[in-house]
Amino acid sequence: MNDFSADWLALREPADIVARSVPVTRAIAGSLSGEEEVHALDLAAGTGSNVRYLAEHLSPRQRWLLVDHDPALLAQVPIRMSSWGAARGYEPASVRSGLVLRGDRRTCHLATRVLDLTALDDDSIFAGRALVTASALLDLVSETWLRVVATRCRENRAAVLFALTYDGAIHCAPEEPEDEMVRELVNRHQRTDKGFGAALGPDAAVLTERCFEGLGYSVRREQSDWELPPDATELQRQLIEGWARAAAATAPEKAASISGWRARRLTHVENLQSRLTVGHQDLAAWLS
Repeated sequence: MNDFSADWLALREPADIVARSVPVTRAIAGSLSGEEEVHALDLAAGTGSNVRYLAEHLSPRQRWLLVDHDPALLAQVPIRMSSWGAARGYEPASVRSGLVLRGDRRTCHLATRVLDLTALDDDSIFAGRALVTASALLDLVSETWLRVVATRCRENRAAVLFALTYDGAIHCAPEEPEDEMVRELVNRHQRTDKGFGAALGPDAAVLTERCFEGLGYSVRREQSDWELPPDATELQRQLIEGWARAAAATAPEKAASISGWRARRLTHVENLQSRLTVGHQDLAAWLS
């Protein structure tokens, strides 16, 4: 799935929250516990779901910069963060630099910036950041891109947290004969250029661990799989549709077989018989 519409991001957010690794979250929070105010950079931030998950796990004072190439997604950040904050007792206030959420124990300053992340030609976004984070991004980027980001994090001694990186595992129940074929084709598609160069795809988390360890970081990596029950019908449906498109684009000669697989899988979803597991990994890295 490479649909980054606001609707898709909203649909997946509850599954993301449930899946995220608590040990990895605690590890990165612990590494930042000495920061009086955490200055954080969220890459490919979308509508701010990563901040909504992390805000209450980090130090009480936080200052976030959310960057994305899509101004329509970033325009949703103040709206969604204000609603999220109000439901949790924060007082949202618009300020010249963006949005401030003030609660009894926490204050979060949020600013957004439209930026083409494929170029990475603005070093200033990394300057002074104690934390660089992203969600559902690393499997889409190239090794060259990853190493540039890692180097800039090391130069600024920033800790990193990369969540929900797809690792190539897809398990469907009940099983269909074409499940493994479709999974292999989807993973081949995941390695194609997504705008950053040849994508890391399912190898992303392992290569990221090696990259940051090579720069002297301590690393913790854990599974953060989606476990989608039968009542997650719309999310399952969109995943199956996306996988079918990716598989057919990779092997057009197998289009008829893929179409049959798609129809049977969607029937399982409609009959509330489908369970899907999608492999993800969370990774935290920090300097001692």
